[in-house]
Order: sequence, then C-alpha cells, then structure tokens
Amino acid sequence: MSAAPLVILPRLVVLDTETTGLHPANGDRMVSVGLVELVNGRRDREYHTLINPQRPIPADATAVHGLTDADVADAPLFADIVDSVIAFIGDSPLCAHNAPFDLDFFDLELARLDRPPIDRSRAICTLAAANRLFPGQPASLDALCNRFRIDRSARTRHGALIDARLAAEVYIAMAGGLQHALLTPTAAARPTAAADIPVPPPTIAVRLSVDTIAAHAQLIASLNDPLWSQPCPTASS
Repeated sequence: MSAAPLVILPRLVVLDTETTGLHPANGDRMVSVGLVELVNGRRDREYHTLINPQRPIPADATAVHGLTDADVADAPLFADIVDSVIAFIGDSPLCAHNAPFDLDFFDLELARLDRPPIDRSRAICTLAAANRLFPGQPASLDALCNRFRIDRSARTRHGALIDARLAAEVYIAMAGGLQHALLTPTAAARPTAAADIPVPPPTIAVRLSVDTIAAHAQLIASLNDPLWSQPCPTASS
C-alpha cells in the first residue's frame, strides 16, 4: 500500500463499504459500496449500490449503517455489479479511509468469483496518512472533517456514499488541493479545441498627465522622512 505523501492526481477513486460485520474471514460480507471519482482534485462522477450479502445483517451492524435484511433483499449480488465497479475504478489509484478494511472485503468477494485481488500498491489510506501527518491526534473520518472544517452535517450515520464523499474531501485537504482545485479545471471543463480556449482581455495602458505626475512628486517631497526612504537594517544592526 502506498506510503507516499498525498498529492493531487489527475484521477483518483475513493471507496467506502458498509458490511455485515468487521471480519470478512469469518463470513462477513459487503452490503453497500460507494465510489467517488476525483479529477484534478475535484469530485466528479459517483457510483453507489446496495448489495445482497446472502446472509443476515446483525443488529449491531444495522445500528451502524441503518441497513436491514429487508433493505437488501432485492439488491443485486456482488457478482451482478462486479464488472461495473471494476470499470468505474479502472486503472486509477484507489483511496479509502482505513483502506485495508475495505480492500479485505473486496478481495474476499473477488476471490469468490475467481478474480484477482486489488493491487495494494495502487491503494492509498487516508487513515494511515493522517496518522503520519498528525501523530498522536484523532484520525477518524469525523475527526479529520472537524480538523479541516468539512461539513458533515448530512452524515447522520455511516453510509458508503456519504463516507466516500467525506473521505474524498479529506484527501483533497491533506493533499493541499484546496487551492489546486480552484486553479485546475476538471476533465469535463478542459477546452478541447483552440476555438474553445478563452482569449485574455487586452492590456489597458494607463497614462498619467504631466500635471498629475508633478503633483505626485510635490507630495512625496513634502513628506518628512518617509519610512521607505530609510535604509534597511542589516543582520548586524
């Protein structure tokens, strides 16, 4: 899993899952997956679906994400959505808050379908990055949203898509991308033809009259020892 500093990338997919429990090796399964695409540090497309886990959802899991057996009874199986999920992710880096947790569930489902696991070298974990950047400080998704003043008022409980959105905003903030995103257009906004490239406005030359210049010089001469006329202090002074 990548331990490099977080940077703004041309494309990144942020992932979150909701599950029946904490231990995929003991039979827990995914019940929801959310994906958010970041293009040059801006949120773009999204993907979300419920998943039928083919096993009951325990009450303690429902208390976390609110999903019940009835909610997922008619949801697709992972086998039904795997191609669309893999297509959405593509070959881009994949980010998650506590990435090993989400990827362990993904790898279990992929193994059930005789598919290769996610390459962990392309995975980025915002939890691990936060622990490096802010050692000894709270690093939960809620804590990081508070640190970066990210609005999480819509998050009344855990949810795959809302958590992926918040993790995406946390990634952007930790990558220093708030300014970058303002300066870099998304792929959709990028001009594709010369005719689409905006032409900058012409430079306007401002010419001062002789009387204005003379009046300014007279004003400067009348000032008593202005600050800018004093010598700069040296290191030894």
